[in-house]
Amino acid sequence: MQLDLLYFAWIRERIGVPRERIETQAATIRDLIEQLRAMDDWHAAALADLSAVRVALDQELSDLDSPIAGVREVAFFPPMTGG
Repeated sequence: MQLDLLYFAWIRERIGVPRERIETQAATIRDLIEQLRAMDDWHAAALADLSAVRVALDQELSDLDSPIAGVREVAFFPPMTGG
């Protein structure tokens, strides 16, 4: 399946692009992250500390074990705080 990946804030800065499209057979977000980490050092560095990364599937906040079947867009961003 093809997925559109979006990166925000320091994650985007570490990876070096705001978005990309990839082909994956990953079943969950965690599987997808493992695939991304294996791609290159930039992805590995940006996704090294999963406690500092949040993920949304088709604009809905999701946990790392969420399935990605049928998903079109995955967004990665740092935790946000309210004010």
